[in-house]
Amino acid sequence: MSTRSTLEHLNTCAPEVFCATLADIWEHAPWVARGVVDQRPFATIDALHTAMVEVVAALDEPARVAFYAGHPELAGDDARRGLMTDASVAEQGTLALARLDTVDAERWSALNRAYRARFGFPFILCIRRHTRESALQAFEQRLGHDRNTELATTLSEIAAITRLRLDRLVPDAPEVSHTASHGESIPS
Repeated sequence: MSTRSTLEHLNTCAPEVFCATLADIWEHAPWVARGVVDQRPFATIDALHTAMVEVVAALDEPARVAFYAGHPELAGDDARRGLMTDASVAEQGTLALARLDTVDAERWSALNRAYRARFGFPFILCIRRHTRESALQAFEQRLGHDRNTELATTLSEIAAITRLRLDRLVPDAPEVSHTASHGESIPS
């Protein structure tokens, strides 16, 4: 996502350019951008983002779970081995999750195992809206969710992640303030 774009460009470029430009917004899922390319032009970045979220929301549960499963675990093996997308590396890097000490790494690993065993996909959180402590609190709280609540919460977190990524990609998007789940306002 190193190339920045504009909404005007996204609305008027060739479909393959549109899809390539937005491919990295969604973790290993360039098909999301392909799912909205024919809906152009978008009046706002919000409209573009909402359309892309709706593509994912319209998937049946097995397809959504497969999509969720393509995301890396927080502080997981991929983080420690540097095998994530550049965007995920940057996001997890805000809390230094790839450089946890042994005790903290085991705590995250245990939570990741418990979560995956319960829900069948990795715990996904918009980490840029959290401190390490609040992320752990969210992790522990969400382990108590029922499946339907967690499927919806996960989509909401992915929507928050992708919106932040989109805001970084498209500089003509108005500056918005994203509110952390723990009450702080965090600028885009």
